[in-house]
Amino acid sequence: MKAIQLTQFGIEHLQLTEIPTPTIGENEVLVKTTAVALEFHDLIVVENRIPFGIPLPHIPVSEGVGVVESVGSKVSRWKKGDRVMIPFISRWEAGKNTPYNDQLRTGFSLPGLLAEYTVQPENTLVRTPNNLTDEEAAPLPVAGLTVWTILVEQAKIRAGQTILVQGSGGVSLFAIQIAKMFGLKVIATTGSQEKEQKLKDLGADEVINYKTFPEWSSEVKRLNGGMGVDVTLDVAGTDTIEQSILSVKQHGFVGLIGLMTGTKLTIDLVPLITNYVRLQAYSVGNAQELNDFVNAIEKNNMRPVVDSVFPVEKVQDAFQRFKSGKAFGKVIITL
Repeated sequence: MKAIQLTQFGIEHLQLTEIPTPTIGENEVLVKTTAVALEFHDLIVVENRIPFGIPLPHIPVSEGVGVVESVGSKVSRWKKGDRVMIPFISRWEAGKNTPYNDQLRTGFSLPGLLAEYTVQPENTLVRTPNNLTDEEAAPLPVAGLTVWTILVEQAKIRAGQTILVQGSGGVSLFAIQIAKMFGLKVIATTGSQEKEQKLKDLGADEVINYKTFPEWSSEVKRLNGGMGVDVTLDVAGTDTIEQSILSVKQHGFVGLIGLMTGTKLTIDLVPLITNYVRLQAYSVGNAQELNDFVNAIEKNNMRPVVDSVFPVEKVQDAFQRFKSGKAFGKVIITL
C-alpha cells in the first residue's frame, strides 16, 4: 500500500513510499483512509520539536476518516463500505482515560493515518456524520472532540454564558461553532485584520485584535459589561495563560488544550485563588463522547471550517500551509 513515511525528521523528509498492507485480527477492522486533518502535534512530531522517542521510519498524522475495507471474523458492528472516524486513543471506549488506554495513540505509539490502510479496533470506531463530506469530517476525532468534551463535559456550558476563544485555528473555530450551538455569547481574539470579519461571519459576537490590545483581558471585560467571561480555552500556552486567567470571572473555567507558544507556565496564583478559577487540562475524548458529538452535528447541520485540501502527493505543501499560520480552518490531506 501507499504511505507517507518519515525516515528523518523534518517536513522535507515526508516521502511517499510503498509498504505492506497490514492484516487484521478477528476483532479488528481494515479501514481505507480517505482524508486526514493536520494538528499542531503532528507538526511537533514531524519536526521532532518535543522528542517523544518515536522510532523511524514513522507514518505521521493522528486524525482522519475512512471507509471500511474488510472486517475480522468476530466483528459485528461494521461492514464493508461503512464511513468511519478513526480514534486517536484506540482503546478509549467510555468513561475516564486510563494509563492502559493511553499506551496506544494514533500517530505516536501507533502508526499514523498518512497510509492507504490502517487496522482499527471494532469498539472505538465511530460513524462519520451523514451531513459531512470526508474532508469536513476529518478534523472531528481530535480537534473537534477535544473542544466538545472540554466545553460540554468539563465546563458544562449552557445558554446565556460568554466564552472567549483565541485565534483562528481549527480548535478555536470548533469552539465558536459549538458555543453558538449551545447559545453562548462569543468573544474571539486574532492578530489578523483579514480574519476579524471571518470570525464574525462564523458566529463571533465580538473580535479583539491582540496586536492592538496586548493586555486583551481588559478589552474582554469592557466588551462583556465589565465582567470576565464564564469560559475560555487557552490554545497557546506560555504566552497567553496569564491573560486567559485574567479574562474569566469568579468561578470561571480556563481550559488548557494547546501549547503553540510553549509548554512552561509561570503564573500568578493570586487571581486564581481569589477568583476561584478552575484550570482544566484536557485532550480529546472517548468513543461515546464522539458519538454524542456526531448526533449534535447532524441535528444542527454544523459544518467544520476547511481552509484547504491537498492530495497526498502534496503532503509537504500541506504541512507548510499549516506551519505558516495563515490558514483559517483545517488543512486537509486526501488519499
